[in-house]
Amino acid sequence: MSDPAKVRRHAERVRELVASVVRSQIKDPRLGMITITDARITADLRDATVFYTVLGDATAQADTAAALESAKGLLRSTVGKALGLRHSPTLTFVLDDVQDQVKHIDDLLAAARNADAEVQRLAARAAYAGDAQPYRLEDETDEADEVADVDVPETNTPRGGEAR
Repeated sequence: MSDPAKVRRHAERVRELVASVVRSQIKDPRLGMITITDARITADLRDATVFYTVLGDATAQADTAAALESAKGLLRSTVGKALGLRHSPTLTFVLDDVQDQVKHIDDLLAAARNADAEVQRLAARAAYAGDAQPYRLEDETDEADEVADVDVPETNTPRGGEAR
């Protein structure tokens, strides 16, 4: 197994190399407004997964995926030469759906804000079901004094049952 720090460095280098080659060397008209967001490489340094986002609709995403698939050989040879490894890692391109996740999280936060506003609105009209202060306060000593005034008869019988 390889060192995890070495794997991370290679993954970062793969991301930088792919982004550079896509920007400067690939002249495919199908390639849209692409951003290489991340790259992950296996511990044996043989397989690399490159994550990307595309600005545009589903057709732009499909066209960009096709352009990356056709340029995979050029990208793999460039990455292999630059990394200096014995085996060039195979490249797999995955569309990063960060924007969809961000939209989903924004929708969830908006729903939570609306629910909080509804709870605040209901709490403003709420009233206590019983007393506002259900617990005994120290000022209410009248009942405690009455209980203390009751005389309890004393017996001289010890605890064992027999008198001495």
